[in-house]
This record gives sequence, structure tokens and C-alpha cells, in this order.
Amino acid sequence: MITKTQTGLSAKAEKRTETIQLVSFLLGDEEYAIPISNVQGINKMSDITKLPNAFDYVEGIINLRGSIIPLINLRKRFSLPPKEFDKTTRFIVIEHNNHLYGFIVDFVNRVLTIPKNTIEPPPPSSLKIDSKYVTGIAKYENRLIILLDLTKVFTEEEFTQISNLNG
Repeated sequence: MITKTQTGLSAKAEKRTETIQLVSFLLGDEEYAIPISNVQGINKMSDITKLPNAFDYVEGIINLRGSIIPLINLRKRFSLPPKEFDKTTRFIVIEHNNHLYGFIVDFVNRVLTIPKNTIEPPPPSSLKIDSKYVTGIAKYENRLIILLDLTKVFTEEEFTQISNLNG
């Protein structure tokens, strides 16, 4: 038998908005985000070992606590204007198919918890990057945040070739 209290609680649970946690970062004047579930860490830049014959957007590899991680410059990948690394430059370590990759970004902003209902499909042509890399646009605190689809930033062949850089 269901009581009024139980019914009231389930009604409140249904009204609760689903949220998603994201790590937001800047590339130039645009704010981007990726799901926190893919993020293994955020690190300051350090010495990079350059690699011959790597994709132009692969800056090289880095030894991070015993793991060799290829570092991918997202500015280069998205054909954005170049920028020298500085004291705010970071790399976000992400995991994809049991391999680690470092995404170099201008500045890591913060972890956000946003309601899923604030996310809309990307507009077809108004972004500085190719919309194929984007899952949606979040409207959050009077700003727009571009949500990246990590599975589309690279083809599976590219992921495989990059993952071979770290053995």
C-alpha cells in the first residue's frame, strides 16, 4: 500500500533535474567543457619530448608519474590561432579506450555541475571549431559553454596511432 508520504517523495524525485559534471577550460576567448568522468587529472606544463613523424597537433610525449602520455594541442587540432604556452597553460589527462592522452588548453576554469536541460544542439556554422567535435552548447550563468565529444575529436584510426606513441 502506498502512503501519501511515499507518493509525495517520488513526485519530488521526478521533479529533480538531471545534472552533468564537466571540467571547463578556455581556448582563446571560448569556453569548452568535457565530462569529468573522462578526466584523470589536470597538470601544469613541463618538459615535452618531441616526436618525429607525429601528427602536427601532437606536441610530443611526457612522462607523468611513470606513464608516457601523448600531449595533443587542442588549438592546433581545432585550427585555432597559435599561442605560446604560459603560466596558465595546462594539460588535461583524459582516458579513452584504456589509453591516456593529454589535451593542452590555455586555462582550466573549474568543475561545473549543470542541468542537462540547459544543453542544446550545436548551431551548424556559428562556432570557431568544426561542429562535428561538439555534442552541444550549455547555457550556464549567462555564458555559453561548448561541450566537446571526445569520441569525435579524433577518428579511431587517429586514436590508435596516437596511443601507439605511448607504447
